Amino acid sequence: MFQSFDNASEPQFGKERVAALRARFPDLGIDGFLVPRADDYQGEYVPASAERLSWLTGFTGSAGVVLVTARQAVVFVDGRYTTQLVQQVDPEVFTGGDLVGAPPPVWIEEHAGKGFRLGIDPWLHTGAEVKRLEKALASVSGTLVFLETNPLDDIWVDRPGAPLGAVAIQPENLSGLSAHEKILDIATGLRKADADAALIADPSSVAWIFNIRGDDVPHTPHPLSRAIIKADGSAAIFLDRRKTGVEQEAYLTQMAEQVAPEDLPDYLAGISAGGAKIMLDPDIASFALAEIVRAAGGTVVEATDPAKLPRACKNTIEINGSAAAHLQDGAAMVEFLAWLDAQPLGSVTEIKAVTALEEARRRMGEAMQNPLKDVSFDTISGAGPNAAIIHYRVTHETDRVLEAGEMFLLDSGGQYVNGTTDITRTVAIGGEVPVEQRRFFTLVLKGMITISMARFPKNTRGVDLDPLARVALWRAGVDYGHGTGHGVGSYLSVHEGPQRISRAAMQVLLPGMILSNEPGYYRPGEFGIRIENLIYVREPEEVEGGDMPMLSFETLTWCPIDTRLVLTSLLSSEELLWLNDYHTRTREMLMPLIRTEEAKTWLLRATEPLERVNLG
Repeated sequence: MFQSFDNASEPQFGKERVAALRARFPDLGIDGFLVPRADDYQGEYVPASAERLSWLTGFTGSAGVVLVTARQAVVFVDGRYTTQLVQQVDPEVFTGGDLVGAPPPVWIEEHAGKGFRLGIDPWLHTGAEVKRLEKALASVSGTLVFLETNPLDDIWVDRPGAPLGAVAIQPENLSGLSAHEKILDIATGLRKADADAALIADPSSVAWIFNIRGDDVPHTPHPLSRAIIKADGSAAIFLDRRKTGVEQEAYLTQMAEQVAPEDLPDYLAGISAGGAKIMLDPDIASFALAEIVRAAGGTVVEATDPAKLPRACKNTIEINGSAAAHLQDGAAMVEFLAWLDAQPLGSVTEIKAVTALEEARRRMGEAMQNPLKDVSFDTISGAGPNAAIIHYRVTHETDRVLEAGEMFLLDSGGQYVNGTTDITRTVAIGGEVPVEQRRFFTLVLKGMITISMARFPKNTRGVDLDPLARVALWRAGVDYGHGTGHGVGSYLSVHEGPQRISRAAMQVLLPGMILSNEPGYYRPGEFGIRIENLIYVREPEEVEGGDMPMLSFETLTWCPIDTRLVLTSLLSSEELLWLNDYHTRTREMLMPLIRTEEAKTWLLRATEPLERVNLG
């Protein structure tokens, strides 16, 4: 299995570990210490050696930070994790905070005492974060203290070692561009920006630029690495040689110098001397890196990671690869869903469903000679009330039987060398699901369809489209506490920026960007619904009778949506036509890939067209 069902949370140790951390405050001269989920690469997924937040608090979510003071320990999480936080931390030690509405800088302004001294590890916070913290501390005449070593690491006696996952070359017939071309494009941009070099601090950008992939962190196939690209086109990649073999090193030396990661500070200081202008992204690069440049006499040029936007705008080969991966993944989903419907009621648990789906993906990968390399994230497998936990992760302790008459939410994805997938289907388990739940399912579906059908002019941002997915739910007096869509990489991170669809998504949507389309609705303690396809932005096209060309979305995901949960009386004629057309195309595209007669029969039944039926 690519994922575990063990409960990694250890809330029982929170009290003693917080006490040990606080005991170090006097010697460090601090009144509080900030422990983020991030590692020094600022990635969503971190290696076991960097799971500091989880180790200290017991909280295992993918986003959060804890502020420990002499008397309080506040764990800040967003709306996806409020329920999980309550379940995973010791309430006698930790209280919950709002990571979005009132993050640590706001907490400091409202609650910190005058002269508050906050300690941080400068490798675990970006330059942008440091600015926000310094501004908040200034309001209480406080001070931000940059610690030379992380005090948490000093008390974490059984800390795992750093990862050494093997590096693989991503061939040009999958990447679409050579690494040499990408480096030269970045170098050209540096000269235009009058910068001497760029520090690439995001491992996914390093992987994309150099056309390599890795195995250092769960579910995201990039090696933990950084790179420096100079305006003259030369480059250095900071990558442990224990991760590369003869073939990989020979490949990399054609375009860059391979340097040990521990030598990065000296190397960066060396190229910064004499006032050199070093470009780095303050939202990604650790604050410590910028300080190295400044201390050596260099100038920090704050700019967006030069690989970020090119990486987000997939080329034709990347789009075609993703489309092929989604067909394979969709066929695996069909075989799994056919299996699920054939099981006796009460015989399938959330864990059994996860293992069966992973096995379906493995078998399909073997049949199509395109192996499943990993899951793209821990599968969210929630039955009944567990589905209401937005980022629920099933464990042996929480595993629940899928009961007749309830909905089952399954959010999953695969990593294949030609693409990254992410799909959510909410399905009925036997019996008759209550009409009220089917009503909410249909309202969620209306939002997903509206995004799928959207046409929009150039310069449209994700924030402009987000309401389209919510309006039907708003009319019913409900909403959902997460974004409508996130960017997706090309055999890289399943959560990729800068593209997204949400209330805060200010990036203009550009052709080639892949996004998820996943509205939902969650009633705590009762049920949860999410329907998700991946889509990509098409080139603008003329609209008959219109005044200007419009961009639109093309669907990548092909898998039936459970029509047993659809109240057609709530769909417009256009929405019903979209759904029937989607199912027709799903059947036509997946049927040649399905390997069993049982699954073919299931697919035929699942994609039958719907007719309008008035709600009785």
